[in-house]
Amino acid sequence: MRTIHVGMLGIGNIGKGTWQTLEQGRARIEETTGLDIRIDRILCRTIRPERAEAIGVTPAQAEALFTTDPAAILDDPAIDIVVELMGGIEPATSYMAQALKNGKHVVTANKAAIAANGEMLSQLARENSVMLRFEASVAGGIPIINAVSSPLLANTFSEMHGILNGTTNYILTQMSEYGKDYAEVLKDAQAKGFAEADPTADVEGIDAANKLSILISLIFGIKVGPDEIAREGITRISAHDIRFAKESGYRIKLLASAAEKDGKVYCSVEPALVPEDHPLASVSNEFNAVFVTGSAVDSLMFYGRGAGPLPTGSAVMGDVIEIAVEINKGNAFDNIPLLRYDADLTCAGEGAHRYYVRMTVANRTGVLGSIADTFGAHNISVKSVIQRGAGAADAREALPEVPLLFIVYETERSTLNEALAEISGKDIVLSVDNILRVED
Repeated sequence: MRTIHVGMLGIGNIGKGTWQTLEQGRARIEETTGLDIRIDRILCRTIRPERAEAIGVTPAQAEALFTTDPAAILDDPAIDIVVELMGGIEPATSYMAQALKNGKHVVTANKAAIAANGEMLSQLARENSVMLRFEASVAGGIPIINAVSSPLLANTFSEMHGILNGTTNYILTQMSEYGKDYAEVLKDAQAKGFAEADPTADVEGIDAANKLSILISLIFGIKVGPDEIAREGITRISAHDIRFAKESGYRIKLLASAAEKDGKVYCSVEPALVPEDHPLASVSNEFNAVFVTGSAVDSLMFYGRGAGPLPTGSAVMGDVIEIAVEINKGNAFDNIPLLRYDADLTCAGEGAHRYYVRMTVANRTGVLGSIADTFGAHNISVKSVIQRGAGAADAREALPEVPLLFIVYETERSTLNEALAEISGKDIVLSVDNILRVED
């Protein structure tokens, strides 16, 4: 039985999940592929006894397995595949580049590095006749990258919408279903390990933008960097927004969206009101989903656990097994990289959509008319408006300020922002509190 030698960079949660996935599935992998896949070396910052305990190896085995020197993996001619699970853009990108230059195949779960440097890494893979795989970088255990780059390759895609971040989806689900406030749910998510101590990348949409950048390259064939994607997080979602969504037949989701129309790709990461009868509306808690529309298959949704050591480790091992099988056949190289940047399309921002706008206004005559006039001056049509009470102690007593909720017809976000900037300058408007995209 041929042995395929693997070096792993990083032994955090995903590294441990990858090790566990391999060991749990070893008998099936060997029976199916006829290959013995072995993780020979693991790079870690420090070598501590608990690292060995976490993956069930003895201190003697750990001495040969763990290293703090990246060259022990990257420059070892015996290593066939390098698995990068460190996270972050650097030094992960440099390590992957060195591995590819040394003729080693690379598997990674690193969405930030692939979003930032995928084009360069793909070119290195081609130049050195090796394979670069990154299924685990988007949506954890959901095989979306394999699906759009292989079984669905005959399709031309018109749009995709994804719930790509489990932390934000967990928070929004808990707020909607149990009436909890944002701060309370975030603390709970951190306690359960769904959110990091610093949740900024998740709750501000940065993580989802990295993943969307990768999907845009795969699906539409153009490069749109994460910083080019219009992005809004979930920190402004309040009980008013949740209540309106429920009463109006919507669920609030942080959507990563991209659509092609007339040679232009429109994309964004932002909270959106999703109709309750849309498949994405039922995706709850830490689960992820990707909804795509293709020319041959029409609409498909891929659903599952988008994060966690074992689901992500499963995706990593899927890539390792694919490469191992190709090594054994003598076909382990990419003539055409998965990431593409050759389509005759341009990125044109986020496009025109309907929007929900919540603001706090003075409770006096003429407010609604004044705001509506300003919208009209910017050619923005108002579909509906709701004025909320705020529960005064004495219901007969007029409230000094009230929430005012608008739904406006399709408009460019930049146009809406201009109108709202003007509206914010009125003394009758205390604050513009939130803006949410409204999906059909």
